[in-house]
Amino acid sequence: MSWYCDVAPGHPFHGPYHDCEYGVPIADEQALFERLALEIFQAGLSWLIVLKKRDALVAAFDGFEVDRVALYGAAERDRLMGDACIIRNGRKIDAVIENARRLQALRGSHGSFSAWIRQHHPRAKDDWVKLFKQTFVFMGVEVVNEFLMSIGFLPGAHREDCPAFARILPLQPAWLDESKP
Repeated sequence: MSWYCDVAPGHPFHGPYHDCEYGVPIADEQALFERLALEIFQAGLSWLIVLKKRDALVAAFDGFEVDRVALYGAAERDRLMGDACIIRNGRKIDAVIENARRLQALRGSHGSFSAWIRQHHPRAKDDWVKLFKQTFVFMGVEVVNEFLMSIGFLPGAHREDCPAFARILPLQPAWLDESKP
């Protein structure tokens, strides 16, 4: 996404995300869940729409607290579908709720979402996509690719000459680990 390094800096929405979040390693479950949900909401839309609606999405989904979202039922789904401030796509809303439940299940088998990701690293992008499709719902190539790039597990978030790239390197993103097969 090297073009992002050209257009994002200085933009009121893209700039802060590009400079401070995109490609930065994160391990916190809530932050990972939010990022996964945002990528689901982005499918078929521009990233700018998602960034503009991000605060409303965070508020509508209780801060993306996995355990709270996993408990959502028909009333919460209806509330979300009626919220004009968010992206009101029923399939995407259902996917976020179901994926919260699946994240809870990962705790039992792997301890956390972050541990699950780390356990499966490294993988080729196609293998990541297969794994995510087996584990979660509404997982396409771009959702998985952008999610993993955004959290530092796949390379490509920034060009090497981008100042954000230099800020991320000391954080040791997982894609730097070439010692594993």
